[in-house]
This record gives sequence, structure tokens and C-alpha cells, in this order.
Amino acid sequence: MFSVLFRDTWPSGIMSNPFAHLAEPLDPAQPGKKFFNLNKLEDSRYGRLPFSIRVLLEAAIRNCDQFLVKKNDVENILNWNVMQHKNIEVPFKPARVILQDFTGVPAVVDFAAMRDAVKKLGGNPEKINPVCPADLVIDHSIQVDFSRRADSLQKNQDLEFERNRERFEFLKWGSLAFRNMRIIPPGSGIIHQVNLEYLARVVFDQDGYYYPDSLVGTDSHTTMIDGLGVLGWGVGGIEAEAVMLGQPISMVLPQVIGYRLMGNPHPLVTSTDIVLTITKHLRQVGVVGKFVEFFGPGVAQLSIADRATIANMCPEYGATAAFFPVDEVSIKYLVQTGRDEEKVKHIKKYLQAVGMFRDFSDPAQDPDFAQV
Repeated sequence: MFSVLFRDTWPSGIMSNPFAHLAEPLDPAQPGKKFFNLNKLEDSRYGRLPFSIRVLLEAAIRNCDQFLVKKNDVENILNWNVMQHKNIEVPFKPARVILQDFTGVPAVVDFAAMRDAVKKLGGNPEKINPVCPADLVIDHSIQVDFSRRADSLQKNQDLEFERNRERFEFLKWGSLAFRNMRIIPPGSGIIHQVNLEYLARVVFDQDGYYYPDSLVGTDSHTTMIDGLGVLGWGVGGIEAEAVMLGQPISMVLPQVIGYRLMGNPHPLVTSTDIVLTITKHLRQVGVVGKFVEFFGPGVAQLSIADRATIANMCPEYGATAAFFPVDEVSIKYLVQTGRDEEKVKHIKKYLQAVGMFRDFSDPAQDPDFAQV
């Protein structure tokens, strides 16, 4: 037997953010849209942090409630140069969660079960929704039964719907029943490509605040999104559900390995050549459990497709994430893939305001790393 207690109010002391004074409007003409200006910390350590760690710091400051995320956690991240060697844990609340259908169905089932439990206890089941935005992309259920025919795609998709009818009907119900959850239907594409080209926001504009896009996903190659400057990596289904319920992930503050890229690729060199060479080097260095962050003038010569391919190989060299900070190439990609140009302007303006927009040709922007 168990009971669930739902609070409309929290005990005093919880939910009061000690960093609330850092919030200010990004545009004076829009006072209702604020951001946490990390430069107002007036702490020289911030300017030396790797860009990937700045994302962790911003999330900790924005979500600091002295309960799940404490002021001491913020200090530990800010003091990354020292604390990276101490094996300490810090909380991280990603901006969103991405699921594929194999791991997403159990998550939707659990939320449905929670609604049943609340209903039995006399509560309103419609109050049960993901706290953290979640996207579920159905892409793992298709099988290739037909090939080398003009109608292969249609026949394979027809069989996919026939075999998975019950699952798809349940997910269709979930897409209508739950707020804060989007379900991308079968036939839309591979989860990582859909994430890169459509779902990734780069900067969130939600609940009156701008903040960096970040995510965890239930697929080991979730790291592909790091190529666009969105910090993300793969986790287990239980961790993903915990994030959907508003809980932070507890993670060891990672060391960040800097990978400097110089010069221009030879015309006969393909992105595959670059990826395999980088993978070989990083395996030799040993980056398991660490972040890798790319910098140097050579990064600007890589397209988002190249960067995403390198980031996608992250599980092959063992790093937690392989991060490419946002630069002009990233901004152009957002426009090319149909993102709203006004939103793209705000993305760039926000990232410049918080010191997260990268000019790879400027060595003065190079942060400190555990190793280069």
C-alpha cells in the first residue's frame, strides 16, 4: 500500500532562488522575457569555464531552489577548474527529454498508471503530466520486408502499422492526453535527424525566460545533437522518466578535454576520414566519462553535418558528450532548416549576452580545459 501527497505549496525556504537578482530582460522592449545574466556574477572564473560547463552552470543557477539544487552546487560548478578532480556530484536539470518508441512506451505507460492511482485516491488524474518537455519519436519499429521495388517504402510502412497497431493507438492516446509531450509519428525519420533538423531549439523561450536548450535521451547516440551546440547525452529509461517528473540528474562533475582543430580539410578528405581520425585519437587519449569540447579555427570549416557526425560517434570513443559551441555556422543552419528568423535572432542575441556564442577564430575566447 502506498500514498501520494500532492502539494500546491512548498515548505518555506524551498523554491526561493538565491540568484533571482541575476534575471533581467534580454530586450528592454520586452520586459516580460528575461534571462539569467551570468556575467552579473562578476566572477572571473565564469569566463574561463568550457562552454559545455557554462550550460551546466546556467541550469543550476536557474533551477537553484535550495532543495533539489543548492547554492553549494552552483559554487562547485563555478569552481570547475578545481572541483573537476574531486569526483563530486552535481545536479543537472535538462531543458527537455527525447525518447524513441522502445523506451518511450514504458514511460507513457507509467504516466498512465500514475493517473489511475491518482484517480483511485480521489484526485484529478489530468494533473499528471510531464514537468519537463518530452518528445517521443517513433522510429525503431519499422522492419525491411520489401526491397528493390518502387513501392518498398509504402509496403514496409503498411506492415509497420499492422504489426504495431495497438502500440500506435496507445501512443496516439498519449499524445492527446498529456500536456508537455509531443509524439512524432512513424515515417517521419530517424530520431537523431528529426531532433537535429526540427526539434532542437538551441535556446528555449518558455515561461517568460530564455535559457540554453539541453537534453537527455534514451538512445546512446543522442550525443549527435551536440554538433549543433545543444548539450545532450544518452541515459536509461528510469533516469529519463525522473527528468520528466522534474527531478535533476545527479552526475559527477566531468573533466573537459579540449580538442583543437586547425587549418582546412583537403578537398579529397571526407567527413568520414575526419571522424575516424578523431575517434582514433580520442580512444588513445582515454575520454570515458568525460566531456570533449572542440575549439580552434578549424572548427569553423566544418559543416553542421560534419560536426553532428563527429558528435554522433561519441559512444565509440567513450565520452559522455562531444560538444561544438554555437557559432555563425550553427546560426546559418537554423535558418536553412526553416527555423523562424526572428527566433534565430533572439537565439544569437541571448547566447552573446551570456557568453555562450563562439568565434572559433578568436583565441581569446578559448577556455581552460583539463587537457588539450
